[in-house]
Amino acid sequence: MMTYFEERESAPAAQREQLLLERLPAALKRARVYAPAIAEQLQGIDPNAIGRRADLEQIPVIRKSELLQAQLDMRQGRTGGQLDEVGRIFGGFSSIGWGDALRVFASPGPIYEPEGTRPDYWRFARALYAAGFRSRQLVHNCFSYHFTPAGSMMETAAHALGCTVFPGGIGQTEQQVRAIADLAPAGYTGTPSFLKIILEKADELGVALPSIRRALFSGEAFPPSLQRWFAERGIDGYQAYGSADLGMMAYETSAREGLVVNEDIILEIVQPGTNRPLPIGEVGEIVVTTLNPDYPLVRFGTGDLSAVMPGISPCGRTNMRIKGWMGRADQTTKVRGMFVHPGQIAEVVRRHPEIGKARLVVSGKFGADLMTLSVETTHPGPDLQARITASVRDVTKLRAELEFVETGTLPNDGKVIDDLRDYE
Repeated sequence: MMTYFEERESAPAAQREQLLLERLPAALKRARVYAPAIAEQLQGIDPNAIGRRADLEQIPVIRKSELLQAQLDMRQGRTGGQLDEVGRIFGGFSSIGWGDALRVFASPGPIYEPEGTRPDYWRFARALYAAGFRSRQLVHNCFSYHFTPAGSMMETAAHALGCTVFPGGIGQTEQQVRAIADLAPAGYTGTPSFLKIILEKADELGVALPSIRRALFSGEAFPPSLQRWFAERGIDGYQAYGSADLGMMAYETSAREGLVVNEDIILEIVQPGTNRPLPIGEVGEIVVTTLNPDYPLVRFGTGDLSAVMPGISPCGRTNMRIKGWMGRADQTTKVRGMFVHPGQIAEVVRRHPEIGKARLVVSGKFGADLMTLSVETTHPGPDLQARITASVRDVTKLRAELEFVETGTLPNDGKVIDDLRDYE
């Protein structure tokens, strides 16, 4: 039996990177032709010049809020020009529409996402395999089949493995218990909290559910305490990280050391509010370029924080690893009636090369806000203090205190704005 879903999971890391980047120019050219929003994003950029990971920095990051706004503008006719159905519904980011897409889903916003015809369209089969699922097993799928693509994500992945799926969906706990007792599925897909509810309901009803021995979780945190709770019941649970825009991005393996990045995507960690990639170990926003020809998102900012882990996984998979979900990158807050966002702090840093790292701390009580910019620098002094203070005022239209700190003092947690105000 194969150790991996595909042998390329253990290919030399440099070889994988080279092959992936060799495919990128053609993918960008195709996206530019069939997805108008990507053509606008790539304006003035030669796809043939994107041959290294470092070259990606010249492409602006598109964040989820921008994708939503593009869809809203086009659906409401605010962009002008003649729009086809694909452009009107998907904001110009999709290259397929009705007929070519099997399904269309809606996420909060609403943001509409297409599902293409390729097997395992959302690329979760690899995560299922790593979690122990195999061909000719029955999978009890408790992700929603309503509006959002989560149910389809796991179902299409299970089908790609040769599994049969029971579409349990969400809710109806007693019926879930009965179906599991009757059908004896080998594994569960859904949120960990819902499986816990099902198992506790089974205990209450006096029904044994011994068949479930593996689970793939997503959609919420899976802390070590919950992992141990399932293990005590003989269930080996793993987690996968994905989104309705990008599909599966990273997944847990038997090594239990971070999440291995999926094949066929380019994942970067960037400083929140900027296009600038961060070095290994630094916490920042997860940004993904997918080679999906149907929905070719390029440098798409997820809004989630994580960090790249050094080295390769002990399980033998050689792709990049991330630490998992570490919070949200969108730290926009309102101070004295004005919005302040990470991009503004990044602009202040950009204006002053002497700054290594900066964090804006908002404190005080409601109605008496105080902004303090903590700055790491090896060249503190009155002149630099005056210049940085003026830049903060110019960029945010607000006054802030300035605090110089030693290099390495600010936490590596991805925070650019830390709101510590007392609202009581």
